[in-house]
Amino acid sequence: MATLYPSLEDMKGHQILQAQAAAGLKTPATTVVTEKPKLISDTGNAGRDRLSLPPSVCPAAPPLLYPNLAELENYMGLALSSEEIQKNLLPEGSTALSPIGPAPGQLVAPLSGNNAGMRRAEIKPGVREIHLCKDERGKTGLQLRNVDQGIFVQLVKANSPAALVGLRFGDQILQINGKTCAGWSSDKARRVLKKASPEKIVMVVRDRPFQRTVTVHKDSGGHLGVVVKRGKIVSLAKDSSAARNGLLTHHCICEVNGQNVIGMK
Repeated sequence: MATLYPSLEDMKGHQILQAQAAAGLKTPATTVVTEKPKLISDTGNAGRDRLSLPPSVCPAAPPLLYPNLAELENYMGLALSSEEIQKNLLPEGSTALSPIGPAPGQLVAPLSGNNAGMRRAEIKPGVREIHLCKDERGKTGLQLRNVDQGIFVQLVKANSPAALVGLRFGDQILQINGKTCAGWSSDKARRVLKKASPEKIVMVVRDRPFQRTVTVHKDSGGHLGVVVKRGKIVSLAKDSSAARNGLLTHHCICEVNGQNVIGMK
């Protein structure tokens, strides 16, 4: 399984760090001295003689195959001198990164780092079971809607029981209390929730089958390279992080760093 990266910039940065680590494991080459030392008379120092060595007697430094990412002012439009990015770079001489690379399927993010927004926006494969309850008013804080014969989360109220168990806009509800939801109308889904026990509602959920998560980085000017109007992407800047990482026009933005932005201007 190939290594996974949240963005194209993370992939390029990791490749440079791997190349630096691999080059650091090699023994520096030493140039063979073919010229004999010469004895030179120094007339300006009381007639003393001194020994002159050819410049090639010292070990030659290994060639710099890749630039030092930490020393670059700008890389792929990113301001790499920022504190947030610098703290995610490996210190010089660190042995934490091996040329062998990370475990297959592991997410590697040398530039994005352990960002809280990435964790909140993660879309996990497969299905999961959640246990939901109702609040003191008998509400779950959840609105469901039929889309293409499936039941999907239309709204999750802040700090509601539905929000506390991790339900999000766009999640698909496969089962409610053991009953398959395929083919249900929106009204039937609401009736089932209303009649369910307030102490425990068991749901089987699939994370956002119609959505995807894209990680982008601001350039040195603070721009992502995307123009959004009424929540929809209308334009992309050439060679921007948004274009490099696969954002597309006419697609709608649901969340930014895990924060719902539907309906915002």
